[in-house]
Amino acid sequence: MNKRKIGILGGTFNPPHFGHLIMANEAYHTLGLEQVRFMPNAIAPHKEASGVDTEKRLTMTRLAIDGHRQFQLEDFEISNGGVSYTYDTMAELTEREPDCEFYFIIGGDMIESLHTWHRIDELVKLVQFVGIGRPGYQADTRYPVKMVDSPEMHLSSTMLRNRVAAGRPLTFFVPQQVEAFIRKERLYGPESDAPKS
Repeated sequence: MNKRKIGILGGTFNPPHFGHLIMANEAYHTLGLEQVRFMPNAIAPHKEASGVDTEKRLTMTRLAIDGHRQFQLEDFEISNGGVSYTYDTMAELTEREPDCEFYFIIGGDMIESLHTWHRIDELVKLVQFVGIGRPGYQADTRYPVKMVDSPEMHLSSTMLRNRVAAGRPLTFFVPQQVEAFIRKERLYGPESDAPKS
């Protein structure tokens, strides 16, 4: 039986930006995936907690992928709550959808730290890791990672949060509907009470 090829792009998406969309789209076309699911985490094990709650991150992610039929929202980790370990998530998704072959998309900055991931030796048996190059990072790892060529962008959610806090625009960095939501909810800006991560 031919399995459905499904991409998973996990992250905090705080906020989601065009770099995320480009990564997902390059993997989608290069690997011939049926779809790419954007999966915001509840609490990331490798990152400090952010002042933006999970529902707002989920909403921003939904807005970012709206209108792109190849992209879907996966709310599995947020629905489960707690610390989001990729192994636990993918073990459950694999059991829930045995007809799917999962491709877990990561940026070049994560490839070098794969050895620190929870139950990584078992995780690589569940998914095919897909690496997207990022400026300044080498794709050195002993784990199997299928590399995908993609335009490299010096773009990160941290940089975008800092731009908002400094009163600078997000035009051409995030989809318009995401920027509108950030402005409406007063996320990240100096008027926000949310702590910065």
